[in-house]
Amino acid sequence: MKRFSALAVPALIIIIFITPVLKAQERKSGWNFGPLPAVSYNSDLGFQYGALCDIYWFGDGSTFPEYIHKFNVEISRYTKGSGIYHFFYDSKYLLKDLRTTVDFSYLTDRMMDFYGYNGYMARYEKERGESFYKYDRNLLRATIDIQGKITGSLGWVAGAGIFGYRTGPVKLDKYAGEPSLFAHYVEEGLINSSEKDGGTRLEIKTGLVYDTRDNEADPYRGFKGEAISVVSPGFGSKGYGKLFLSASGYIPLAGNKLTFAARGIYQGTYAGEQPFYMMQNITTLYFRQITSEGLGGLNTIRGVLRNRVVGSGVLLSNFELRYRFANFKFLGQSWYLAVNPFFDAGRVVQYYKSNEMSQSMNPEITGNLDEKFHMSAGAGIKAIMNRNFVISAEWGKPFNKLDGESGLNVGLNFIF
Repeated sequence: MKRFSALAVPALIIIIFITPVLKAQERKSGWNFGPLPAVSYNSDLGFQYGALCDIYWFGDGSTFPEYIHKFNVEISRYTKGSGIYHFFYDSKYLLKDLRTTVDFSYLTDRMMDFYGYNGYMARYEKERGESFYKYDRNLLRATIDIQGKITGSLGWVAGAGIFGYRTGPVKLDKYAGEPSLFAHYVEEGLINSSEKDGGTRLEIKTGLVYDTRDNEADPYRGFKGEAISVVSPGFGSKGYGKLFLSASGYIPLAGNKLTFAARGIYQGTYAGEQPFYMMQNITTLYFRQITSEGLGGLNTIRGVLRNRVVGSGVLLSNFELRYRFANFKFLGQSWYLAVNPFFDAGRVVQYYKSNEMSQSMNPEITGNLDEKFHMSAGAGIKAIMNRNFVISAEWGKPFNKLDGESGLNVGLNFIF
């Protein structure tokens, strides 16, 4: 489904109409704001209207480009009922010697993507109706993560998140009575009757973080590694445990102008079984986008259908070059532009209910294909303010048509 976002407008104005004036980045102090309209159109969801804003407090500027406090707020709705209500806060200074990250969001999606389990093992036919690979999902999410230092660049992390899901068939009148893969999975028992309407889960995080990056929003050099265990107690239902491992590296190839960036992620289930509505969640300590889900879509395999690759365990890799150019002043702020050609790949490595899928007699369930890497390539362009606020537009194309045709994503931040 094609979507155009008015987030593209500020980026296009900067790129096309502003004549860059080469200048070094200047130290910023006090409050800095990055407001943008949240305006788009989707034929299934209707028109989006609202606003978002990144807000930074730099104090006297002595920490620049690192901020003292950051807030991100978005309130927007679609004319057919979906909505985004999002608050995010991050600071290394709120609590002494600790980093505090807080998220509180209520997200409603009348056409959430659902392509089944285990990547290519699930049947996919692009000719199906617009609502066949969709379902209705509401999410109320509240998370808090605290990071502290052990020694040097090595630190610890502890956190908790509450995820409240309400799920069901698509409710839009336009698609009333039409078949859906979600309904087939419920009928076959691949989505348990106790899970089909959603549920609430508590997840508790503990782990280690190693970070030598020179900057978070746009690192020129450095490394970040994470090893995090996530446990969800049962409280009357099945509990589970997940392991998340991530390594990101940034290698300067031409000073601060050109960086090779690479990321590898493994997430797997080491105990119990996750409910279907939790499996698409990718563990994160910092929400670069409003959601951290996949594989497939804005945060993971760019250009591939959103949530195309879902299983009990997944692998993900991202590679890109980041070329920065054209420092300039705009609206009293320091900006520069960047382009980032990329290659992404990911796959399921730990299958979810694969035996039940293979034994199903329903032709809509299994694709009778072996899972393999889902790959895409593309390029993006960025407009970066004060080395913290990043307006991003990225286009990616999958290598396999079973992963979709292509995707254009316009939003905020590098994906890693």
